[in-house]
Amino acid sequence: MDAEKRQRYEKIAEDIVRLCGGRSNILGIAHCATRLRLVLEDNDKADTKAIEEVDLAKGVFVAGDQLQIIFGAGLVNDVCQVLAEYLHMDSMSLGDLKTKANKRMNPLQRAVKALSDVFIEIMPGILAAALLTGLSSVLGNIEFVQNNDTLYGLSRLINISSGAIFGFLPLCVAYSTVKRFGGRPIMGLVIGCIMLTNSLADANAAAQGTVEVTTLHIFGLPVELIGFQGGIIVALLIGIVTAKLDIFFERKIPEVIRLLVSPLLTTLVSSFLLFMIIGPIGRGLANGITAVLVWMTENLGVIGYAAFSGVQQLIVITGLHHVFGAIESQLLVDTGRNFLNPLMSVAIIAQGGAVLGYLAGHFKEAKTRELCIPSFISVLFGITEPALFGVNLRYRYPIIGGCLGGAVGGVIVYVTDLAALGFGTTVVPGLALADPAHNGYINYIIAHVVALAAGFLFTILLSIGFRGKANQEPARTAPKETAPGAAASPAEETSAQQVSGQPVSDKAADFPEEIKAYVPGELVGIEKVNDPTFAQKVLGDGVAILPAEGKIYAPADSTVEMVMDTKHAIALRTKAGSGFLIHVGIDTVNLGGKYFTAHVTEGQQVKQGDYLLDFDMEKIKAEGYDTAACLIFTEPVEGTQLVRDAERTVAAGDRIAVVAMQG
Repeated sequence: MDAEKRQRYEKIAEDIVRLCGGRSNILGIAHCATRLRLVLEDNDKADTKAIEEVDLAKGVFVAGDQLQIIFGAGLVNDVCQVLAEYLHMDSMSLGDLKTKANKRMNPLQRAVKALSDVFIEIMPGILAAALLTGLSSVLGNIEFVQNNDTLYGLSRLINISSGAIFGFLPLCVAYSTVKRFGGRPIMGLVIGCIMLTNSLADANAAAQGTVEVTTLHIFGLPVELIGFQGGIIVALLIGIVTAKLDIFFERKIPEVIRLLVSPLLTTLVSSFLLFMIIGPIGRGLANGITAVLVWMTENLGVIGYAAFSGVQQLIVITGLHHVFGAIESQLLVDTGRNFLNPLMSVAIIAQGGAVLGYLAGHFKEAKTRELCIPSFISVLFGITEPALFGVNLRYRYPIIGGCLGGAVGGVIVYVTDLAALGFGTTVVPGLALADPAHNGYINYIIAHVVALAAGFLFTILLSIGFRGKANQEPARTAPKETAPGAAASPAEETSAQQVSGQPVSDKAADFPEEIKAYVPGELVGIEKVNDPTFAQKVLGDGVAILPAEGKIYAPADSTVEMVMDTKHAIALRTKAGSGFLIHVGIDTVNLGGKYFTAHVTEGQQVKQGDYLLDFDMEKIKAEGYDTAACLIFTEPVEGTQLVRDAERTVAAGDRIAVVAMQG
């Protein structure tokens, strides 16, 4: 690093420390492929708007427990190094940073995060069950299906499949919980089997009084031998207990007898606690939660519905929304209907309406269009983070408009008695989960259209009062970003050259250069990726491929400029000077390199189609991570633009885009 660069980066470090509340407020620092990540003692002391204006910064946001400043591939390494030296603090691994952040959480935050981790693990199964339940309900109401032997048979198989998944959901929850809390996952399966064994009376039949329940007396206490079908809360609690017991016995029992004695004691003690303590407590807690929610709907009526859907997206911002998965599961078990799902869904679409309301008032601004349109598309699939953090919270009044719109949607849900037969998906995909009773599908659409329109209109009305303030807000996500297809200013171009250390081409003869598929799979626009930084093109335009296999190939003849030490991201520069970043998965940096193997090194020359890295796609998915492989046009040559091909299924080596001169 030459003296000029170091001086520039030291000024950046100084600005970051000052704007983050001083040295004492910074607990830890690390970086991934593109972002500087900071754990702060108090996030409120950080001036995020001012940090956006720091030299070379392309954007800033708070994700959960970390302040993340986007600098881009390569540059972030040097900035992090200089910042660490300035603070006299070692740069941490991302795993250590995560541990530091977890210690900073209060007990409630840690509990919510743990609950989220449990349900992320089993979410594919829950989604499958929910969608199958919706499909079964649709087919069950079609007379032609019931009168056709083949279609009826298929409908029955679908019904059996969905019922089986929900029937054994406590086993899945116990497995995931034990794994999350450090125990051996097989012990979770064991305790889950005990919960659902047919040696116990079926819980549903016992509740209806159609089966005789045996009662044992242990230490003078009555123990009813009833199964735990639908016992999601019980499965969570006993899963935690089983994990802690498994860890304890594995540590304390001598190695010579550990294999025989440890699982025996874990199973025996867990079973005893399940029937004597955890089961009764869990059943009481689950019944209490359901009773409160049902009481709200019966006694508060439309006010209760409107209040819930009005504030639900504020709960999303805090991260507490993850707890609803367990509550929805319990509602389905206890009542057969989930009224929370449509309430959350209308709350989501109302925030989309707020995005459109803000867009309507600033449509002439190219940056606003680039920010709002992809954010709204994400909302249609139930993903609100880009809308919340990129638009609505940023400009303040749209979040209010969205909440008011959500409350209106909640009124429609109440009036139409709308509910779902599953959970885990919302908005457009969520239509499949709607209870078809009482014109459920039509009412679902009406409720969402009304919430969308209300969010839009409230935002428009609020913009009148906030117009003076809104005009002072920055109308962009990335102050230093050059819009895709637009020429960079001379100062910005010089900065790009200084950071990369590479000369850029000024010869039109080098273009167009073809970009080939770097992995087989489904080619989609970068705005569809479930990551606000990529989707909002903070780092630049690009494409994404939903991979069909875990092998990444070079998209063009190029030089490897950076291989992230976690192996999930590689920066390349083509012969014509275009800088690209290949980033595999969303938040896969948290894996610390697990499941990734790089086959190239920094400075290596590669040909189009050369093998760059491989990753175990199935294991990464099993850890709960999205495996979308993104290619970002991070450092365009002046006067060029990325022209993407149509979305489709591609094989490795197919053309997916070209870098062309403008005009």
